[in-house]
Amino acid sequence: MKKNVFVIGPDDLNWSKLHSLQDADSYRFHELLSYEESHGAAEYDVRTMLEKAEAKLDAFSGSIDAIVSFWDFPVSLMVSLLGRKYGTVCPSLESVFRCEHKYWSRVLQQQAVPEVVPRFRRFDPFDDRALEKIDLPFPFWIKPIKSFAAYLGYRIDSAATFHRCMETIRGNIGHFADPFNYLLQFAEVPPEIREGGFFLAEEIISGKQCTLEGFVCNGQVDSHGIVDSYRHPNRVSFSRYQYPSRLPRAVQDRIFDASSKIMTHIGFDNSGFNIEYFYDRRQDKLSLVEINPRIAQSHSDLFKKVDGASNHHVMVQVGLGRHPEWPRRQGEFGVAAKLFIRAFADGRVTRTPGAEQIEEVERRFPGTIVQPLAKEGVRLSELPFQDSYSFKLAILYMGAANQKELLANFQQAVEILGYRITR
Repeated sequence: MKKNVFVIGPDDLNWSKLHSLQDADSYRFHELLSYEESHGAAEYDVRTMLEKAEAKLDAFSGSIDAIVSFWDFPVSLMVSLLGRKYGTVCPSLESVFRCEHKYWSRVLQQQAVPEVVPRFRRFDPFDDRALEKIDLPFPFWIKPIKSFAAYLGYRIDSAATFHRCMETIRGNIGHFADPFNYLLQFAEVPPEIREGGFFLAEEIISGKQCTLEGFVCNGQVDSHGIVDSYRHPNRVSFSRYQYPSRLPRAVQDRIFDASSKIMTHIGFDNSGFNIEYFYDRRQDKLSLVEINPRIAQSHSDLFKKVDGASNHHVMVQVGLGRHPEWPRRQGEFGVAAKLFIRAFADGRVTRTPGAEQIEEVERRFPGTIVQPLAKEGVRLSELPFQDSYSFKLAILYMGAANQKELLANFQQAVEILGYRITR
């Protein structure tokens, strides 16, 4: 019998990845909420999202074998809420909050792996005296207790910078804090964790950034790879995610050991996860950035190109209560990356690639996937949920024999696509 797997928020790329799994014939994939229903609204109406999902599951006459997704908040929490109600394999709601709630997560990280946790302080952005209570030297980083893609995250170099950022933060923090607080009511959490509208200040950490992709199945922590993250000179905006990692094997082993300790400590089980780190080679110091309680769909095509399997395989297998078997280096390419075309100043998009340019890139560089983001005529500052220092124009997934070839191919692709911004 085919297993019924319900997926929250599949977009075209991820839907195709699911249906191209090696054992895809063993499943019937059902769209539980569309991508637009889970991501398209100006505000996250999680109550309505849950009601729609429950109505669809209640009306289904077959077995509900798995409920899965590869998206961040609020979908990652919905997977646990729905799994609890419909009896599917999933992590506990509380363990997901221990990852998603950045302050609670830091407290627990400090208990389990203090050697990799930067100094941090919680503060209220609506407190006019907040800066006086943050006993960290400049510069430091601030971020919401709940956000994604560095939204409302800022590097603070002075008191003037801090107060200027507070104006933007106070007007926008509710976009994530309000639905986050709504979902907190369904979990058992300590009183000091109950509010989601607070901010974190953290000491600046640096070095080589990477992300361990892993999963926990029936209490066993495992990893299927480490992806390197490269940033632009502004130290915030990502230029690419690249697999496999170029870090020394001994460092990769330390990353897995730290990850295993923290995921065990927070009681996370029966799901994929990924944890971001910095490794400072000069100090031989490892620093944990954050934990995400789901696979990173951004990395799925990279694993497919290099290892021969998308990490959607991990998501589905663990969602069915099975320990995944993972291939190694059985893909078509020696290296793969998700690369970003960005602009670093506001302006209007006056030229975007047409079908002919996209087809030329995909023809010239086999395996390449082009995802245009910014449409012609749009002002970049109107694009939603960008990081605080740049604007994404397009995403390319590319594979190559080695890093040198990969980067050369990307530069040629950027020239062919020919984005133009008028200031």
